Amino acid sequence: MSLAGSHAPRRIRSSTFALAGGGVALAAGGAWLLRTFDPNAPGNPFPPCMFYSATGWHCPACGLTRCLHALAHGDLPRAFSMNPLLFVLLALAPLFAVWHLGWRPPWLQRLARVAADWKPWVALVLVYWIARNLPWFPFTLLAPG
Repeated sequence: MSLAGSHAPRRIRSSTFALAGGGVALAAGGAWLLRTFDPNAPGNPFPPCMFYSATGWHCPACGLTRCLHALAHGDLPRAFSMNPLLFVLLALAPLFAVWHLGWRPPWLQRLARVAADWKPWVALVLVYWIARNLPWFPFTLLAPG
């Protein structure tokens, strides 16, 4: 009987390990930067948002660096206030990672099917982009700060 049946473990290629190792090294370097430097402080090495500087409007990524800085310091409420969408997507990232590695429980299949389609992502980012620039409560909660 062949081991290549439907219950055989998925073979992970060495390129996946190299990519994962590079990702871990990049994440470690980023975490060090975010723990060492405060993006809220004058003279920090992080560039300001070019879109916000040019238009005065928040782009979908505005507050990303400050969100990651707050996460690196364990300040979850502050991280959420800086970029709620990024905060939620980062919480979902481990689920997407284990799905990619082969763990596919039935309760996660619907989410994976939606996540695999680009159209909901574009719609989500566009709606978020518009909503975080509206000057009324509760939309003002989506702006960084």
